[in-house]
Amino acid sequence: MPRLSLYRPDKSNDYDFLDNIIFEQFTVGGTDVVVHKYLGPKLASDDDATADKPQYSNVSVKNIQDLLFLENRDRKYDEDVYTMRGHYNVQDADFDLSQFGIFLSNDMIFLTVHINSSVKTLGRKFISGDVIELPHLKDEYALNDFDVALKRFYVVEDVNRAAEGFSQTWYPHLYRLKLKQLVDSQEYKDILNLPADEDNPDGNTLRDVLSTYNKEMEINDAVIAQAELDVKASGYDTAQFFTITVRENGEVYLLSADTTELTADGLITSDMVMMNPPNSAYLGYLVGDGLPPNGVPYGEGFNFPATALSSEGDYFLRKDFFPNRLFYFTGTTWKKVEDNVRTTMNPDSTRDTQKGTFINNTNYMYFNKLGSDVINATEGDIIIDTRLDFPTTALYVTITNQETRLLQDYAVAEHEDLFLDDGNGKLRIQLPIIDSVQETIQKTGRYDIYLYARREAERQAISKALRPRSDF
Repeated sequence: MPRLSLYRPDKSNDYDFLDNIIFEQFTVGGTDVVVHKYLGPKLASDDDATADKPQYSNVSVKNIQDLLFLENRDRKYDEDVYTMRGHYNVQDADFDLSQFGIFLSNDMIFLTVHINSSVKTLGRKFISGDVIELPHLKDEYALNDFDVALKRFYVVEDVNRAAEGFSQTWYPHLYRLKLKQLVDSQEYKDILNLPADEDNPDGNTLRDVLSTYNKEMEINDAVIAQAELDVKASGYDTAQFFTITVRENGEVYLLSADTTELTADGLITSDMVMMNPPNSAYLGYLVGDGLPPNGVPYGEGFNFPATALSSEGDYFLRKDFFPNRLFYFTGTTWKKVEDNVRTTMNPDSTRDTQKGTFINNTNYMYFNKLGSDVINATEGDIIIDTRLDFPTTALYVTITNQETRLLQDYAVAEHEDLFLDDGNGKLRIQLPIIDSVQETIQKTGRYDIYLYARREAERQAISKALRPRSDF
């Protein structure tokens, strides 16, 4: 007679009986759990234009978007939601004030779900990245401006078999999920873009109701505005100092008002005025601001004015220099005074410095040139006729003003009717409408037109920059 044993090599009827009893306990005493199923990283063909082009042809939870950092930033979630039962111990979430600041303790939830029923509902086991909504935690009385209840979302961080889920047959029946509260980040864009009210799909999204992003940005902008009042620019400000221009022998540099000739002595009379100083006379760390000393009037542009129109002591700021450069006219020569190196401390992209255009660079590098042309265009034009053949296989076009070097670039796939036939087999470029604003030629002049087959962002993730690729 064989010995009695609760364990069997195969799951027997005892296992099925215990599993049904355990599932019934969740049906009776558990709470509803709404699951947003994680499908995998998005592909370049998805609607999200910000997703990096991956090396996979299908969406799968086994795919990894960033092989260097091993993370999936652009996640795709199932449009359908799945409902099941779960159980967890409700606990108070307290603030912990320590020497390092204030922290929220006990903000994690350990949720227990039934293995077989959850796998049957989802079609697979729970994995990290799945998002769980707990309907019983809705807050109908939140202090907000919306007539909807605030929902509570949690993301699965870890999945294990629960110790209390092992039955007398030594087989597990429960999963223990480690949940962290969901925050407004790139990974959960699919979920936060859903409508907050199912009965009003065109109303506010979950991001509008749940996210603290806008309020945090308001605080950040207020801090930056106050910082710019306290420290308006880098370096030292010398604009308030008066500069007296002297000769090498120490005499004051004067100009006769009636003869416009330089005086030979240093005496100041009623018909003499101070000559504009050729420099600010103040040296130091980042003192150049591109402005003449003593508040003297100056001109600015991309080309010097004609010599016949220039007088001794005139100033001119060249805007095509990087950074902008101030010049002083003496005799027949424009001499450098200083560069505008004083900029705001806020790293925005509008500054003519490396901080503004390199760190915050959103430009593209273009490759595989397929054609080029030079055309004359008038300010306000939206149609550009070229001598290039149509149709073309080019995917990108750049339009650059030869004088200002102002660049306008477009992707053919993003703008319908960008490339047209002029009726004679030549390419016609119709500038698109972007964000309800018609793109136009910004300045009358000559423009370089280039067609390309490929482009890459100048600023990109390390993993993307280091990703191996073919030269063709």
